[in-house]
Amino acid sequence: PPTAAIVTHIPHTTMDESDDSPKYVKLISATGTEVYCERSIAIGASATMAAMLTSSMREAEENIVHLPDISGPILEKVVQYMYYKAEHANSTGRLPEFKIEPEIALELLVAANYLNC
Repeated sequence: PPTAAIVTHIPHTTMDESDDSPKYVKLISATGTEVYCERSIAIGASATMAAMLTSSMREAEENIVHLPDISGPILEKVVQYMYYKAEHANSTGRLPEFKIEPEIALELLVAANYLNC
């Protein structure tokens, strides 16, 4: 059973107005933590998620990605990084620091490697 449920703010519209694809994807951690992320952000930040969400895989059809090897706190940090990466994609100056607590650095590195982001 899920130990926690984290849901980011989701506006009333969950469909992308330009087409019929959902605007948000539900990411579920090993501990059952649920995090919603904009589909375009997930696809743009992670080659692994792009492969899952733009193919005929179950994840693309259900719009849910189960990540059984990533804990809730690590998934939350990964999603924060995805938004950070998207926000600063076109920056030309010095980027603000993306803080990573030393105690989660190794687990975060493993997750980032798996997600290719």
